[in-house]
Amino acid sequence: MMLLGTQRINEVGNLEIGGCDVTRLAAEFGTPLYVMDEALIRENCRRYRAAFESRYPKNIICYASKAFLTMAICPLIEEEGLYLDVASLGELYTALRAGFPRRRINLHGNNKSREELELAVSRGIGHIVVDNFLEIEMLEAVTREQTRQIAVLIRATPGVDPDTHKFISTGQADTKFGFNIQDGSALEAVRRTLAIPSLHFDGIHCHVGSQLLDTESHEGAVDAMVQLMQQIRRETGVACNVLNLGGGLGVRYRSEHRPPTFDEFAETITRRLTAALDAAGLPYPTLQQEPGRALIGEAGTTLYTVGAIKTVPILQEPGTRTYVSVDGGLSDNPRPQLYDAVYEVIVANRAGAPHDQTVTIAGKHCETDVLIWDAKAAPLQPGDILAVQTTGAYNYAMASNYNRFLRPAVVLVRDGQADLIVERESLTDIVRKDRVPARLRQRSARGASRSRS
Repeated sequence: MMLLGTQRINEVGNLEIGGCDVTRLAAEFGTPLYVMDEALIRENCRRYRAAFESRYPKNIICYASKAFLTMAICPLIEEEGLYLDVASLGELYTALRAGFPRRRINLHGNNKSREELELAVSRGIGHIVVDNFLEIEMLEAVTREQTRQIAVLIRATPGVDPDTHKFISTGQADTKFGFNIQDGSALEAVRRTLAIPSLHFDGIHCHVGSQLLDTESHEGAVDAMVQLMQQIRRETGVACNVLNLGGGLGVRYRSEHRPPTFDEFAETITRRLTAALDAAGLPYPTLQQEPGRALIGEAGTTLYTVGAIKTVPILQEPGTRTYVSVDGGLSDNPRPQLYDAVYEVIVANRAGAPHDQTVTIAGKHCETDVLIWDAKAAPLQPGDILAVQTTGAYNYAMASNYNRFLRPAVVLVRDGQADLIVERESLTDIVRKDRVPARLRQRSARGASRSRS
């Protein structure tokens, strides 16, 4: 059983996070409940920054907000000196509404709308990461209409195929993201950008994938991007001021996962980068990165209440399987269904007990909704509080109202204080945007009248 961040087993044998007994959090805020460890988030931000700043002179760390974004997370990220990577109109609006410094925002997206570009240009954000030729045309029109200039990075695909799930692999040649380097599209995108006075070409960007547990793909991306920088300078005479290598560093979802430490990652990447730049005779650009999961993933824990428990025979095999159902599932954590994601659990109200029983944690949605196959847990009974580890990244962010479930609340804990940063949805919220046409209301009224007669 792994304990992460400020997690500990307290004097009464319960799991504690940020000085808060999670059984009390469950009682106060209900379940399912996302619990975010503020101290661990801040520690990760500082350690990631320090790892690179001590090895490479020019660094900017952009938090990839798609992993987890709320109005409350924005000032926390700002206080830790990070920039912000947003990838939609909603994420951009949230950042601006929260007062995040606009010059420290980068906008991503493979199919940006005109509305997104207009808002980004009008607010003068730091960079727009350009993804396709249509976007260059749209940006030229928007900046001309607003008589503004905007800095851009050209997103390139380095042709690296990482060892990760195919749905979160983005650096290979066959991808919807960015401009292909090998066929000349990336260089052509730079040329077109340089020809537009209202677009300031500042550098290049790539992202190879997510939840990477080694550095091989990033090292390959460094080599490919430095070669592109060299080609850009040779063909256009322009040096790249910024090299953004994206994010992708993995986290511990299971005890056996061993991602590189921040220091190991920084040592490998900066050594590879400086060697490649020196060999190419290029000036050192500002190195931008976009960690998301690496900063936030292990800081999140999801609490559930155990309900029905049943043991069934396993077909075509000797033995049985015990299903432990909880009060959430697919709607608050779709990652097991999407990415075959794996997790570990702690029985929060008996955290000190041996976790030596094998059970399958099932959600309550109307399909095969399994959160964890063959999880190790202490003996369980209805009413127990189950804590699922490492749910800070892409759980709240990907939550839905499937089966018209209510999205859970989110609390931020630190030094014994729990602050509600996202309210639990209500039944009223579920139907708030629903509309019934008048013709259907009339039929419903006639039907009710006939049934009464």
